[in-house]
Amino acid sequence: MATSLIHKTEDEILSSDVLDLFPESVRESIRKEFQDMSLHPKSMALDSPLLIEGREISFHFLPVLDELEKTIIILLHDVSEKKRMEAQLLQAQKMEAIGTLAGGVAHDFNNLLMVIQGNVSLILLDTPPNHPHHDMLKVIEKQVNSGSKLTSQLLGYARKGRYEIKPINLNSLVEETSEVFGRTRKNISIHRDLAPDLLTCEADQGQIQQVLMNLFVNAADAMPMGGDLYLKTNNMTYKEIKGRFYTPSPGDYLMLTVSDSGMGIDSKNLDRIFDPFFTTKGLGRGTGLGLASVYGIIKGHEGYIEVESDKGRGATFKIYLPASRRHAQHIEKPTGPIPKAVGSILLVDDEKAVLEVGEKFLKVLGYKVFPAQDGDEAIETFKKYLESIDLVILDMIMPQMGGGEVYDQLKQISPQVKVLLSSGYSIDGEASNIMSRGCNGFIQKPFDILQLSQSIRAILVR
Repeated sequence: MATSLIHKTEDEILSSDVLDLFPESVRESIRKEFQDMSLHPKSMALDSPLLIEGREISFHFLPVLDELEKTIIILLHDVSEKKRMEAQLLQAQKMEAIGTLAGGVAHDFNNLLMVIQGNVSLILLDTPPNHPHHDMLKVIEKQVNSGSKLTSQLLGYARKGRYEIKPINLNSLVEETSEVFGRTRKNISIHRDLAPDLLTCEADQGQIQQVLMNLFVNAADAMPMGGDLYLKTNNMTYKEIKGRFYTPSPGDYLMLTVSDSGMGIDSKNLDRIFDPFFTTKGLGRGTGLGLASVYGIIKGHEGYIEVESDKGRGATFKIYLPASRRHAQHIEKPTGPIPKAVGSILLVDDEKAVLEVGEKFLKVLGYKVFPAQDGDEAIETFKKYLESIDLVILDMIMPQMGGGEVYDQLKQISPQVKVLLSSGYSIDGEASNIMSRGCNGFIQKPFDILQLSQSIRAILVR
């Protein structure tokens, strides 16, 4: 066994000085340890494994002393796999902890944006285009949308960013997104090598588009004077995936490769590029959320991502997504005028400002509103006005009694109750669980009055 671990034959071991087994840099310290053991017999181990022929080997020394001679038994152990597993665990724990923090920040920030978006939408309803304040209100609305995109990236990193999962054609998304990107970066040549028989994957089309655009922008930033962007897709099995920090689940996968001819990433930054807010760009040139959200979105889709790069030699990102045999579906966003409506709605939200703006939305749309600021009040109100309430708009994250528990109690009171779930998080995790129990719809904060109107009508007209 020792011969295979240290790459020396038995004859070489027997014919050489024992110190020759060790790298030259540690021989002097090993010699001193041997001397110390001969005077004070005790077992010992090296403080850290030695890297020998690309493998990490630990050494333990056991002195065996008798009247005739002194012997030291050297135990060698290949700890490469153990070290790899420890690194994998530490990486997963770090990402999970940061993801939890990022998701909480994004959720709370979306509630703040909801209040701003809501009040701006209401004011715009009564502000004609020729009003001197109209353009300023539109600027505020635009900045709210920009803030919402930032929280979307944070939620993507926290793996709470998936909204609507359907079979998609990855090749089509790559072509469409890269064509749009290419029109804005004329100095970059885009090369596509897309597998004609590529399988579909179950994914959120908008989130995967966000992944592609973030990778394209990242590549462009690494090529300020222009260069080449290479995009490739192909099918593969889990046995063909060789990752550093993960073991892929069995099954078929789609691989997307995004390579650039840019300046590359040095080794000290390579392990940090998926951390939120980490960026090598200058002040004001990036939030450090792009690659963080890419990581979270891919992990949220049960996929894997890895990066290979050297300073001055470009970078290559490889993404693996579980394959599907279902046919791709095209997703369209609803549009249309705001229709007036009649009916009664129970609105539940623990944030007072969000509750107030939501109540104003619903009254403008023509609904009678029963507001409730916590789960207990929602249950009591629902019992009292059971015959009048047509729909419940239910916040998911609330203290004491969360949205999931409130929903279950509403269903016990009235199995036919119609519920629209609302949250600063996206439809993942707990929201998906509530939806699977029969909840009728989901809307993510911040939303405007048109989105709310369409979500309500989509449920009530069923």
